[in-house]
Amino acid sequence: MERIAVGWSHETWLFDAVWSDGADEQRQALCLRRDPGNALLRHESDLGEQFRVLKCLEETDVPAPRAFWYEPDPAVLGAPAIVMERVPGECPSPWRSAGREYYAAAAERGVLPASFTDALAAVHNVDWRAAGLDFLGVPSGGSDFALREITKWEALIDESGHPGHPILADLIGWLRHHAPATEQLTLVHGAYRTGNVLIHEDRVSAVLDWELQVIGDPMYDVAYVLTELNREGTELLSNVVPRELFFERYQQATGIEIDPERCAYYQLLYAMRSAAFWMSAAGLYADGCSSDLRLARTHWSVTVALERAATELGY
Repeated sequence: MERIAVGWSHETWLFDAVWSDGADEQRQALCLRRDPGNALLRHESDLGEQFRVLKCLEETDVPAPRAFWYEPDPAVLGAPAIVMERVPGECPSPWRSAGREYYAAAAERGVLPASFTDALAAVHNVDWRAAGLDFLGVPSGGSDFALREITKWEALIDESGHPGHPILADLIGWLRHHAPATEQLTLVHGAYRTGNVLIHEDRVSAVLDWELQVIGDPMYDVAYVLTELNREGTELLSNVVPRELFFERYQQATGIEIDPERCAYYQLLYAMRSAAFWMSAAGLYADGCSSDLRLARTHWSVTVALERAATELGY
């Protein structure tokens, strides 16, 4: 059994289950995610919902781990937990030099950029009603989706105890005033990027981190792929895929035309969401709810997110 230091919302443990079926020894590589109740997204990241989403995705084309068990009772493992299959693959951090070198080399070989795009297209092509994913909540149309997201992240900011910031107040007001209408609803992953997918033999073997999924505007995911926040010192989107290839392959696979204007709006919404994340994380450490030093460092990240928003708003 091994605990791995990845992810901000839950503890992640890798282990092998070994048992006898009466004739032979059986072995299964598994992954356990446990919710200590004091991590980044607080109540916004619910393991019960993640388990249900993964079960709904089993009969779709989305590469995702199979989920086996969900245990809500903290008396069993000390906290709620889910157990899923351990999919072959690796997940290099795009924020480290070794990870950036990995993705640059994969981009040159050409297989991973196409697979990365295809996996997102598979998410957006899911018949979410048939799959039973409407339990996530369905926006009523118009600007309801964007306004729902703004309200969600305002609640996390309020819960964090952060005193707020003038630029953040300006940003939220701008987002509410300019909220776009959503013409097409799809399943949206909410954080689709390198670092949130497993890669095996240059292909996406699993999309991970089903914590922020919603039924909403597919441009919300596309904007996350396009944003400069998810690449460092490279023109490759999410460190791995050329822009032209992504546009052409995604649009052909989904029939959805990428709207740069809506993407620009959602990139500012991501700046607000990032500020909410880091206010929540820093608040948990400051209040003594968590001893994770990574959370302490995120106090500085609030300034980074708001500085980018100020630049985009024309300060």
